[in-house]
Amino acid sequence: MPHLQPSRRAILAGGLAAAAALPLSARAQGAYPTRPITLIVPFAAGGSTDVVGRLVAQKLSEVLGQQVVVENVVGAGGNVGAARVAKAEPDGYTILMGTVATHALNPLILKRKPYDPVTDFAPVALLAVVPNVLIVNPSLPAKNVQELIALLKADPKKYNYASSGIGTPLHLSGELFKSMAGVQMQHIPYRGSGPALNDVVAGQVPIQFDNLPSASEFIRAGTLRALAVTTKERAPSFPDVPTLAEAGLPNYETYTWNALFAPPGTPRPIVDALNAAARKALADPALVERLKTFSAKVQLSTPEELGEHVKAETAKWTPVVREAGIQAD
Repeated sequence: MPHLQPSRRAILAGGLAAAAALPLSARAQGAYPTRPITLIVPFAAGGSTDVVGRLVAQKLSEVLGQQVVVENVVGAGGNVGAARVAKAEPDGYTILMGTVATHALNPLILKRKPYDPVTDFAPVALLAVVPNVLIVNPSLPAKNVQELIALLKADPKKYNYASSGIGTPLHLSGELFKSMAGVQMQHIPYRGSGPALNDVVAGQVPIQFDNLPSASEFIRAGTLRALAVTTKERAPSFPDVPTLAEAGLPNYETYTWNALFAPPGTPRPIVDALNAAARKALADPALVERLKTFSAKVQLSTPEELGEHVKAETAKWTPVVREAGIQAD
């Protein structure tokens, strides 16, 4: 009996049937990406995470050959957006711009935890470390940190300060400042840095702790006055602005960071593809210089290094959160 060669149509049909039988995650590994990717930024437009997210998304789009679309999913200090990614299809088409808030502080502060920062995400890459900054409306009669402390001590119930939300690094920056300086201020939480900045510029709230990237243009324009940065060293983009440690609060240090995370169970080839794309994007001198203008320092990692970073940050912030007595529903 002669051996029959299968027709091209039969081969094609068989191949399609075999591909359809594969789980989605396995099929996704073949040619990734083949369609646009959604980058969830879990904070409002205009904030530091949004600024970094949009810059990185634009460069990732060029590297990957598919559009990386930023979607701001606001709420609960970043938890709403992070939880969406934790529950998303693990196919590489929904990823998160995570921060110290979503992956260290919120899990420590919230009574009801919508996700586990370690087990409910696939770490992809650490991207950048960002300083925070103490800013005031120029109408406030305090030209430096010591004058601000004197003002707050003279009238303990008069002044409020804004942050991007309860339990964010900026909220904790304010609480740490109050504790170390021995002053009182009422915390006014906002749904992101952008709305908070608008009210501080307008004079609705006189004081704010913010990320330096989102506050930079306001500082340069003179619509906000920077009193101090919160990192151990001065920010290269604002060399004349002292650190809080230099301004009289020794050992004061807070900051934030940005990192890419994927849903749990994302296939390793997709995680590796995203990590490689992030590395290539952040090797671009123009992007590095743009990030430097507001003192965001590029700090890339492997997926494993990011996983260890999350654990280390949780250990670091646990005593700070406990001492501040912050807890939220």
